[in-house]
Amino acid sequence: MLHQISKIIYFQPVNSHNYQNISDSELLALFYESRDNRLLGLLLQRYTLLLLGVCMKYLKNEEEAKDGVQQVFLKAITELQKYKVDYVKSWLYMIARNHCLMKLRDRQGKIPRELNESMPLSAEETNVKELQHKDDMLTLIEASLNDLNDDQKSCVTLFYLQKKSYQEIADTTGYSMMQVKSHIQNGKRNLKMLVEKKLKKA
Repeated sequence: MLHQISKIIYFQPVNSHNYQNISDSELLALFYESRDNRLLGLLLQRYTLLLLGVCMKYLKNEEEAKDGVQQVFLKAITELQKYKVDYVKSWLYMIARNHCLMKLRDRQGKIPRELNESMPLSAEETNVKELQHKDDMLTLIEASLNDLNDDQKSCVTLFYLQKKSYQEIADTTGYSMMQVKSHIQNGKRNLKMLVEKKLKKA
């Protein structure tokens, strides 16, 4: 998937190990200062899995979802050259969501109701408070996902983000179907509890 993306956006190789411990905002600041597209490529690649999960949620088709991620990346490259974005994770999420809703409109011949509440298309139109909230929630979910045990984290990621079936997860992980279902159910419940716990502490 990352190989497919990189082929389309034509980024030259860069040593990612030099940047893996810096934040999104720091990486963006370096990009805005240097205009080095390789830094932008590293930043976008951090969210390939997240965006693929969003596109799969709406489009229910793996090839369309992969194409959606590529379209989101291409749009992000264009927009980030012109505008500054503070909360890149939630901004990318909103671009992906809007892309999918537009695809559904084209497919169904009508505008989905959800489109009326969707995000602006360019960075200059973003609502800072809304993006801050979405960014905070995505960060909480990510952090909570990492708090799950390995079995639950693996199954939840495959099922909800990669949209794999129970059988596909069983084939991939070696778990029985019963174990897969159990890990997903327990993982979903524990993930909700972890997020709620973090929200109370915030």
